[in-house]
Amino acid sequence: MGIRPATGVTWGYGPYPEGMSALEPREAGIDAGPIPVDAPRGSVLDSAHRALSIGIVSVVLLIAFEATAVGTAMPVAARELDGVSVYAFAFSAYFTTSLFGMVVAGQWSDRNGPLVPLTAGMSAFAAGLLLSGTAGAMWVFILGRAVQGLGGGLVIVALYVVVSRAYAEHLRPAIMAAFAASWVVPSVVGPLASGTITEHLGWRWVFVGIPALVVLPLALALPAIRRTASGPADPSAPVAPWDRRRILLALAISAGAGLLQYAGQELRWLSLLPAAAGAALLVPAVRGLLPRGTVRAARGLPSVILLRGVAAGSFIAAESFVPLMLVTQRGLSPTLAGLSLALGGLTWALGSWIQSRPWTEPYRERLVVLGMLLVALAIAAAPSVLLPGVPVWVVAAAWAVGCLGMGVVIASTSVLLMKLSPPEEAGANSAALQISDGLSNVLLLAAGGAAFAALGGGAVGHAVASTASEASHPGAFAVVFLPMAGVAAAGAWVATRLRDGRPGE
Repeated sequence: MGIRPATGVTWGYGPYPEGMSALEPREAGIDAGPIPVDAPRGSVLDSAHRALSIGIVSVVLLIAFEATAVGTAMPVAARELDGVSVYAFAFSAYFTTSLFGMVVAGQWSDRNGPLVPLTAGMSAFAAGLLLSGTAGAMWVFILGRAVQGLGGGLVIVALYVVVSRAYAEHLRPAIMAAFAASWVVPSVVGPLASGTITEHLGWRWVFVGIPALVVLPLALALPAIRRTASGPADPSAPVAPWDRRRILLALAISAGAGLLQYAGQELRWLSLLPAAAGAALLVPAVRGLLPRGTVRAARGLPSVILLRGVAAGSFIAAESFVPLMLVTQRGLSPTLAGLSLALGGLTWALGSWIQSRPWTEPYRERLVVLGMLLVALAIAAAPSVLLPGVPVWVVAAAWAVGCLGMGVVIASTSVLLMKLSPPEEAGANSAALQISDGLSNVLLLAAGGAAFAALGGGAVGHAVASTASEASHPGAFAVVFLPMAGVAAAGAWVATRLRDGRPGE
């Protein structure tokens, strides 16, 4: 989940909570609406913000640990539940329901404030983990992942709205840097802790142990949110009715994404039918849920939302194949392959910290262009280890560079989103940003997985269990990484269109 969504075999730190923006809590202990932009300067840890900052960063930390830990335990769970044949659906179920949750959370937060959708999302997130952790059959496990995804979609958008109301504009880069930093420890410790728990206690404890940790961040965050960001953005305005058309479009985009991901893993002529049905659902849904001009990279907010999808999708689609490439082509163990990307957690946080410095604000758009170029360079350099003479550490170095760029881009797109969004549209626009993020992950992973399988790589879900003795053809990896590098390079052009062209922008 921006928070990092569980899109597939993900290792590390993702475009998920790093991408949240923020505004500022009141120093008075009452709900007085959004804070004026000329409010007194402070910090994210001053007396007015401390409880809220610690609480929401703890939420991000919890979800970050879940994203990195659950991915490690998932193959063992699938084997024990005799569900390897439908392994990929444990990931796609999370994604498809999270897309629906994002749209619902956007409307819910704009109408009534983010407090209730955040609470409901965290509750569903915990319930889904418990359902998966106690499952006796694979279909129940997948159902739990779907419930968890719905909760994750509610949480990510609600948190965006919280920060858009509770932190002043000058504090948003700093709180996003804190979100990025919260992924560092889980990206290193998560796989190791999950592997140890799975080996000694069983995979179920990875799932059922996390919900107990939900209580502390909620206890810190909810009272502060109630004081500073509850209720509609304009309490004097009439509450807008639910937009049923957007809800139906959300269902369409979730179903369409699921069908396309299914079709991408079944290389048969009959797969064209679900692919066509998925596309027929997605096209009108995307047009209805994303701002006008997003697809053609219109200047301003549409390009911000498009760039988020381009950056997240290309990077995550490529990253999902890095450990598999190192295991099957260079003989590394799965643990070492995953840890080869651990340095990226630090550089991602560094990139987010750099964009939070006040001196970078006049150069934000140029910084984002540079960040996308670094991402493209990293993705293009990764498959160089397919050549026997190239040392394995080249991947670790390249990915550290790519994560530096992603730290800049993901945090900056969230800063720009809140800058360009009126308070009453923060929920809808935050949902659009996350839809762009999540949908691009699904589409580019499906495209990469199909290309990988077509050139002898095998289905992505089955490939997780590959060993060096079952090495895929090197070309199967090249057709994943090189096109994704091209997508990231196109993102550098989109990044030149982030200013909306109005005077003073």
